[in-house]
Amino acid sequence: MNNTTYILMAMLVMAAITLAIRFVPFLLFGGKKKVPKSVEYLGGVLPPAMIAILVVYCLKTVTPLSGTHGLPELISVGVVAGLHIWKKNTFLSIGAGTICYMILIQIVFI
Repeated sequence: MNNTTYILMAMLVMAAITLAIRFVPFLLFGGKKKVPKSVEYLGGVLPPAMIAILVVYCLKTVTPLSGTHGLPELISVGVVAGLHIWKKNTFLSIGAGTICYMILIQIVFI
């Protein structure tokens, strides 16, 4: 098997697994079946928990006593939080925060 065939087969397997993961909830809970309380609970609790984990992960290497003292990160977190509170648009908040952070570390805090 050559390299191109291998890559195409890997992409097909990944696409099939992704589709299967997306369709399983509809197969399990589709129609007139009631969604279990535990699944409803997890659906309400997991998104904020994942965001909290991502924030901790992104800010774990900030050292306030050296370099820029964490200012680019702090400003970018403020942009994300402010935009999300104002517009309630996740893509806008994350996109603007990423652009803000890149501008700050590439141009402002060189």
